[in-house]
Amino acid sequence: MTVQIVHLSNLPTLLIDIAAWGIIHAGTGYLAHRIPAERLVQETWLTKPRRIERQGQLYEQLRIRSWKDRLPEAGDVFEGGVSKRHLAGRDHQQLVAFAVETRRAEIGHWLAAISSPVFLLWNRWPIAVVMMVYGFGVNAPFIAIQRYNRLRIARVLARWPLTLIRNERGTTGNNIP
Repeated sequence: MTVQIVHLSNLPTLLIDIAAWGIIHAGTGYLAHRIPAERLVQETWLTKPRRIERQGQLYEQLRIRSWKDRLPEAGDVFEGGVSKRHLAGRDHQQLVAFAVETRRAEIGHWLAAISSPVFLLWNRWPIAVVMMVYGFGVNAPFIAIQRYNRLRIARVLARWPLTLIRNERGTTGNNIP
């Protein structure tokens, strides 16, 4: 097995790859931030819980609680962004808002991950494959954290007395995400 060293001729490609990942992460984060909150109140095909998650037990087996706070969190970078590291409050409205922000973050990381095939445009295919593995590998833990947090919040909201839930018009109803 030989180790291939980056040659000077590959340096421009490496710099383009680094810049492209920076643009992809910033761009997808910005796009996710621009999604109206009302579009994120309900689960979508992408964000809905999956059977394999076993209502969060999968994430407990992955010991997500022990490492999730070690990863960087950029949710509050954008104006009006919300930190997903700590709950802003424990009332129903704050929990729903937190669930919305976990969907926003999850979508942003999915967008970044699925953008990785763009590296096929200028990289040789083995390097492009490495870039795609990187794209999914880097975003997967963040997606898992958002799903883990949202499943925990959903369990709390499912136990919430529906008679205490009021929408903006003051009527009661089931508006649990």
